[in-house]
Amino acid sequence: MNEHPELTPEERAVYQWQMWVPRLGEEGQRRLKGASVLISRVGGLGGVVAYQLAAAGIGRLVLAMGGKVKASDLNRHLQQSHERIGEPRLPAVAQRLRGLNPRVEVVTVEENVSESNAESLVAQADVVVDAAPLFAERYALNRAVVAAGKPMVECAMYALEAQITTILPRLTPCLCCLNPEPPPDWKRQFPVIGAVSGTVGCLGAVEVIKLICGLGEPLAGTLLTMDLGSMQFRRLKIHRQKDCPVCG
Repeated sequence: MNEHPELTPEERAVYQWQMWVPRLGEEGQRRLKGASVLISRVGGLGGVVAYQLAAAGIGRLVLAMGGKVKASDLNRHLQQSHERIGEPRLPAVAQRLRGLNPRVEVVTVEENVSESNAESLVAQADVVVDAAPLFAERYALNRAVVAAGKPMVECAMYALEAQITTILPRLTPCLCCLNPEPPPDWKRQFPVIGAVSGTVGCLGAVEVIKLICGLGEPLAGTLLTMDLGSMQFRRLKIHRQKDCPVCG
């Protein structure tokens, strides 16, 4: 993380109410301004993480996502629009983030995370957010953050269910501890309600802010699961696997 830069008078005005949060204050706001966050995929889930972090005053966002806007994106990709169907996804996301917060530095990488780019992407960030739908991307990112010792907020959802945990390499379970193999029935296309992906996206942004500012208690060693159909939330203790090929 960079040295904590001073706030401008404009920033003090924008973040005044946020700095009233106990234990955040001006020091926490300066930490946010000096921090860089990588987000893998900025669609219905990661896009909400990015938007909330930009609103909170994060200094730098590194966004990795390929592909073009599809009609089926629009129930959850809130930074897209009908006019952009067929256009690359990332430019609209970056434009919306800069419109919300012209002080945030937005770095766009128009490709999904893979084994070939994960290490270089993770090197650009203080905190990583995994919002990718495919396990190949998730595993590549997981290996890179463990190797680099960077914290990662791991978010996922399916239909009315969602889950989130925070990975602190060598201290907590990594993704491979939790899922040594991809679920056999996992598919690229799956049922999504935008409000569900947005819910876990907001929680993911809160986790990132907590990690950067030293607030509260992150979900380290804890898996928070949500069934939004019944509004049941559970906190499950999770443990590292001694034989994990990534972090064991």
